[in-house]
Order: sequence, then C-alpha cells, then structure tokens
Amino acid sequence: MRLHRRHFLLASTATVLTTVLPARAGVPGVDDARVLFGQSCALEGPARALGRGMKAGLELAFAEANAEGGVHGRRLELVSYDDGYEPEKAIANTRRLIERDGVFALVGEVGTPTSKAVVPLAVEAGVPFLAPFTGAQLLREPFRREVVNVRASYFQETETLVDHFVRGKGYTRIAVFYQDDSYGRAGREGVRRALERRGTSIAGEGTYERNTLRVKRGLVAVRRSRPQAVIMIGAYAPCAEFIRLARRIGLEAEFANVSFVGTRALTEALGAAGKGVVVSQVVPFPEDTSVPLVAAYHRALARFDGGEPGFVSLEGYMAGRLVVEALRRAGRALDRARFLKAIYEGGPFDLGGVTLTYGAGDNQGMDLVFLTELDGRGGVRPLLRAAG
Repeated sequence: MRLHRRHFLLASTATVLTTVLPARAGVPGVDDARVLFGQSCALEGPARALGRGMKAGLELAFAEANAEGGVHGRRLELVSYDDGYEPEKAIANTRRLIERDGVFALVGEVGTPTSKAVVPLAVEAGVPFLAPFTGAQLLREPFRREVVNVRASYFQETETLVDHFVRGKGYTRIAVFYQDDSYGRAGREGVRRALERRGTSIAGEGTYERNTLRVKRGLVAVRRSRPQAVIMIGAYAPCAEFIRLARRIGLEAEFANVSFVGTRALTEALGAAGKGVVVSQVVPFPEDTSVPLVAAYHRALARFDGGEPGFVSLEGYMAGRLVVEALRRAGRALDRARFLKAIYEGGPFDLGGVTLTYGAGDNQGMDLVFLTELDGRGGVRPLLRAAG
C-alpha cells in the first residue's frame, strides 16, 4: 500500500544523550563527528506519554542511521529537556538549547501552547523547528520557512471527525469539550468550521484547564446540550476522566478525540470505558506492517529495544526519518540553509509507502487523516483507512 499526499526509552526530567562539543565555525550543532538536535517536550506530568513517545521515536530513527555510520560520517544526537507541557518551561528550555547547547535544529516539541511560545525564538535565531506534535494552524499560517510540519492539521482532523458523525451517522447535535488554551481553541475552531460547512453549529461546549483533571464543570455544560457526539480536544488524562464521568452519569453520546490525546495512554486510562471511543490519527496504523515504513519501524523497535509500537512513537520515528533524509540531501557541507533547502526544494520524501511533500509556501508534509476506535479491551482497530 502506498499512501500519497493530497497534491499525504524512558527519559528523566532532563536527558542529555551527548557530550556537547564545540561546533564547526559558523554552523551551530555541527562538527566533524556529529549533528546535535534539541527537544523540549513533556517528559513528566500529565502529558508525559506524548513527550516520551516522540522522543523514543526520534531516537529510533537516529539509532538506525548511526548504526549505518551516521549521515555523511556524522552521528545524529539528541538532547531532550522536560517542559511539563508548560510554555514558560518550554521557553527556558529552548533558550538553553539554542544559546548554551548550540543545537543545529529543534525537533519534536509537544503541544500547541508550548510551540506557540517558542517558535518566535527559533525563527528569530534562524533555527529550524521540526515536526512539532501538534496540528495547530498557527504553525502553518503564516508560512515560516524554519517551521517544518510532518502531520495533518487539527482542521483536517476535526473535518474528518465531523464528517464521520454528520454524514456517516446522520447526527445533528455535536458538542465540543476542549482544553482552555491555544490548543483547545484551535480544535474547537476546526469543529466550528466543519459544522458550519454542513449548515449547522456546535450544540454545546465545555472546557478544562491545562494540566488538570477539573472536568466536571465542562461535563455539566456539555450534558446540558444533549449531544449525540462529543468531539474532545485535550490530553489523555482529562479526556479519560471526562468520558468515565460521562458514562457514570448516563450521558448517551459517542466520544471522539484528535490525535494529540495519545491513543495508547487513553486506552490504558479508560479500560472498558473506552469501548467505542473514536480517535483521529495522522500516521498509519502502527501494526500495519504492509506499509514499508511501519515494517521498518517494527524492525527498529526490535533491534534497538524500543518497546511496543504506538501512534506517538511512530510519528517521532517518521520525524526522525525526515531529518535523516534531509541531512543526506543537504550534503557534507551542512548548514541550516542547505538543510531547509533540501526539505523545500529537494522533492518528495518517500519514507516507505508514506510520502511527505513540501514546497514554496507549504510547510506541511502530509495531509492524510485516519480514524480508529478503541475496543474497550486494551485494543485499537482501524475505523477508516484514510481521508484527506
């Protein structure tokens, strides 16, 4: 199966995987032996499964390249710091990575509020900001060359979810439960637009505060609207709490989440209460080894003791594979301009049945959205092959 674009290691609070060496003059993070990348993400706290998954996937791709001698004789190394999914910590980490560690590029930031906070720092410093784990539109519009997205946007995910419920099931009353910050509001706006295109509007809505489980007030507000479905824009812990409480009080509605929720973590948190919960995805099903990329991912997991397959670590692995190939195309005389030129002007990146395509004014590599459904027994099944 070939999927085309439209025209598609547990970490401590601060993990340093390399000794920071003097960079080659004029090229931060690059010397004769290695290229240094930096990551700020949630490694602890309620969103830790997301940061750890992205980090693990990146490390898999880097380990795979390093086992073959690196890229143009240089090892790929990663330094990761915990930001707890808080913008202030992400800013401090990013400054440290750019100014003290002297990284070549930033990769695998987790979340909209953290990415929103640090992108201006990266752009001002001319540092590539690669593969953030968020589908926020603010990382796509306005176009900034330093920002390179892999995944589809939240607008595309919510469009697919709304279509599933409205066209697929004939529902007319769809509510939204969302994190009260830039991430949640981005998803809510996607739902609003998708419903508006179908001649309707959000039936009801509720919110919760980031990094908390205080969902009861939002649940009461949503329940009041008597929804047939609730689209959720949040992290796995509060979304799981919402669903458990909703089922307990007898809210007769279907529940759906965007990919940021973290499917494995949500599945584990919900147990039997997860039966029928829908999650949109922006990477192929991680058990579908008929996709060459996924088969390579499984081989890397086995070779480097990378744990169990999952959607988040597969996304991190895809990001790492993009980095590796862009470094190859940029050549031995590496700098940031050549690296970004390789991404934007080097043609499509075939990662193995999954193609990322960039171009003038287009910093999003993939547009496909997949739907999956939790079975309530710890498993996840594909619900829809692909859309977009």
